[in-house]
Amino acid sequence: MKNILVTGGAGFIGSNFVRMALDEHPGCRVVNLDRLTYAGNLENLEGYLENGRHVFVRGDIRDEALVAGILEDHRIDWVVHFAAESHVDRSITGPRVFIDTNVSGTLTLLEAARKRGVEKFLQVSTDEVYGSLGREGRFTETTPLCPNSPYAASKAAADHLVGAFAHTYGLPCNITRCSNNYGPYQFPEKLIPLMIHNALRDRPLPVYGDGANVRDWIYVRDHCTAVWAVLARGLPGRVYNVGGCCEKPNIEVVRIILGHLGKPESLIRYVADRPGHDLRYAIDASRIMEELGWRPSVTFEQGMRATIDWYLRNDAWLSRVVSGDYQKYYETMYGQRQQEG
Repeated sequence: MKNILVTGGAGFIGSNFVRMALDEHPGCRVVNLDRLTYAGNLENLEGYLENGRHVFVRGDIRDEALVAGILEDHRIDWVVHFAAESHVDRSITGPRVFIDTNVSGTLTLLEAARKRGVEKFLQVSTDEVYGSLGREGRFTETTPLCPNSPYAASKAAADHLVGAFAHTYGLPCNITRCSNNYGPYQFPEKLIPLMIHNALRDRPLPVYGDGANVRDWIYVRDHCTAVWAVLARGLPGRVYNVGGCCEKPNIEVVRIILGHLGKPESLIRYVADRPGHDLRYAIDASRIMEELGWRPSVTFEQGMRATIDWYLRNDAWLSRVVSGDYQKYYETMYGQRQQEG
């Protein structure tokens, strides 16, 4: 039995990873540490909170005593570090919290993992640390880091800390750098759920600039299986790029959503571009494919249909998230459970 600490396991990617791990790997036990900020939602884990192989802990990754206690009390073998402030726009208007969480929080986890002697520390990072591409080429694991937003800079700093702990202390580490995720339970500040939410309510769909910025898209479940592959089989110290092999301009993604929902393109509103908006991201994922045998299993068309249909079936979830009412879920459901315990 592998005891796994998953940080940020009530967020979008983290909760999908927790679900995948418990569904597909009966030989693991998950301790889920999440502060439940605006993007962390226990409703994302409905049906799994009572699972005997899942323990939820509400707390901050910067809390040294809490983190050390979790690693010791639960005999943690692997640490999977998803927890992060992750929205570029928010980092532009308020960068300090990104340094506090993404850099200081990662350092706290690394120190605890080193002292505990964990078998594997996996830093879940982003392709944004590489900066921006022109019309040609793809990011490889040897592409120099050149972050262009406070968010990307905070993730690059955290990546460097992970590398330093591996080199200096011999901590067994891997880093994954993934392209844009989409799928169920994504907070509607990101492109796809925001556009779905607005289109369903016949509200304007704000598109930065001319919509020509290109991203490499990956269905979130495929990202989760890639993380597991690196956990289980990744070579010590390796960085692995993870991508869906699917580049799309933002405007094309928006039009696909409108078409699927039967909404008019007249809802599109072009707005002033955000500062320092990277033109294009594209991932070369050949290393993880060749070394670990991982492949994306979902095409963009399949993933988008599944994602849009999920939001249609879960419009009440979407409404609660947008209103902030989902934050009451912790107190009404988990808080009550704590009292009963």
